[in-house]
Amino acid sequence: MAQKEYLQAKLTQFLREDRIQLWKPPYTDENKEVGLALKDLAKKYSDKLECCENEVEKIMEEIRCKAIERGTGNEHYKTTGIATIEVFLPPRVRKDRKNRLETRLHITGRELRSKIAETFGFQESYIKIVINKKQLQLGRTLEEQGVTHNVKAMVLELKQSEEDTRKNVQVEEDEQNEAKLKEKRIQRTKRGLEILAERAEMAVDPETTPYLDIANQTGRSIRMPPSERKALVLAMGYHEKGRAFLKRKEYGIALPCLLDADRYFCECCPELLDTVDNYAVLQLDIVWCYFRLGQLECLDDAEKKLNLAQKCFKNCYGENHQRLVHIKGNCGKEKILFLRLYLLQGIRNYLSGNGEVACDYLSKAHQLFKELYIDPTKVDNLLQLGFTAQEARLGLRACDGNVDHAAAHITNRREELAQIRKEEKEKKRRRLENINSLKGMGYSTHAARQALHQASGNLDEALKILVSNPQMWWLNDSDPQTNNCQESPSQESINQLVYMGFEAVAAEAALRVFRGNVQLAAQTLAHNGGSLPPDLQFSAEDSSSTPSTSPSDSAAASSASTDEDMETEAVNEILEDIPEHEEDYLDSTLEDEEILIAEYLCYVENIKSATKKN
Repeated sequence: MAQKEYLQAKLTQFLREDRIQLWKPPYTDENKEVGLALKDLAKKYSDKLECCENEVEKIMEEIRCKAIERGTGNEHYKTTGIATIEVFLPPRVRKDRKNRLETRLHITGRELRSKIAETFGFQESYIKIVINKKQLQLGRTLEEQGVTHNVKAMVLELKQSEEDTRKNVQVEEDEQNEAKLKEKRIQRTKRGLEILAERAEMAVDPETTPYLDIANQTGRSIRMPPSERKALVLAMGYHEKGRAFLKRKEYGIALPCLLDADRYFCECCPELLDTVDNYAVLQLDIVWCYFRLGQLECLDDAEKKLNLAQKCFKNCYGENHQRLVHIKGNCGKEKILFLRLYLLQGIRNYLSGNGEVACDYLSKAHQLFKELYIDPTKVDNLLQLGFTAQEARLGLRACDGNVDHAAAHITNRREELAQIRKEEKEKKRRRLENINSLKGMGYSTHAARQALHQASGNLDEALKILVSNPQMWWLNDSDPQTNNCQESPSQESINQLVYMGFEAVAAEAALRVFRGNVQLAAQTLAHNGGSLPPDLQFSAEDSSSTPSTSPSDSAAASSASTDEDMETEAVNEILEDIPEHEEDYLDSTLEDEEILIAEYLCYVENIKSATKKN
């Protein structure tokens, strides 16, 4: 299959260089049938490539037919507005995996999915459509999603077609159930990550409540604006979930997760993406996933993604990895990323007909493979010392295969991480205590978090910020402890403020704004000369009309436990796939890479042999 793609790309390249248009005479007659000149051209190119003439002629006829079909489609689109979509079917569909489907662009994604399912024999609920590296949204029209004439659409299948399972009813039912479970897993992934991302900004007890945090290459938390932190947590969370599916070779489920990760990474500031290697690793994983699905042709910008990964690695690690060596002391483990990069660049160039360039990249990948290969007996030696296989591989690659140095490296890293985690947990605990202190003064969790963020965690400074900006109190949240409003302040509270020297009218207004909290009302009146600031005066009127608790609140509580159980399940499913080792993405046995390097080096060697004969 790979050799056919290479041959097709090479013939297309020859046709461009010779400015030959196969859809015109003498290669195509007036009835759009093949002309005799095609056979002579096939003979010329087969001699040039040292290939079978019949095979070259067959591929050139495929190119000719596709060109005619495309031209006919273009004319049809101009006159009728009916677009053509090139549909790439799953790998199990051995014949005619690439098909053309006509449709109008004002239909919805759901209608297109239904049309694809009906045309190609899939069950509609068990396929996903990817166009322009994005999942097709079912509720929006194709035009709204940027779908155009001649676009490529890739079909991801969650189960086999009914036709393949009709012989065995039980098998069919099992596969339907499996597909439903996969779809539920995708939805739970989304919900679980959203919960964990929200918790990253909430006041949660690190001892009892799981949450996701962003750390640098040494393992310490990174401070950043809440909006960016949430986008980054979601991006990295989806990436880890996608990587978990990649490890299990569930590429059809992995790809939507990886594409969602890419979308959230794009919401982060460009400066951040240039300083972390996560985004570069994601680009490699996306290209790898398309390749393993046998749909690399659908990824028009594979070269762009690989170049972007290379640029990100350079920005993050420094020229010749000097920044990485400064931070970590070595770059042995990260070489595995470059092996994957060179391998994918080699494969992409080979499939594009660039044999010499492919050979260079594959040779680089092969050289790195030899450097990174680990003697199994050395791994066994470290296992006997109580280390895990993953720690052993990472340690040996960091220490150039020296067992003693690797053992010391792993031990030191364990101790460093334990200390860092202890310090980070203490920081989280102090932050929670500070938030609770501010909540005890009457401020909402949201206001307390924002003030502490502005004050870099200093409680006294945060309190000054809140006192100087009483409108921040209005940054309320769903915390029932800070939402216990009252229709009108008690006379006793008003008298307390009057006794402090404030006027009764101002005291009542302040108590309405702060919902009866005497301490906050007094602080604000004192800070503003005995009256409310203008931007809070409207709130005094609004708070008096605040509705009481809805009768339906108690009914809603009956489903709270069920929702909580579902959320716990979603979170636990995410946490199961978050690797314990922070360098899990750098660990690989290289078994798949070894096979692919050997396979594609064999292909390029065949090209070299044919070239020498010429």
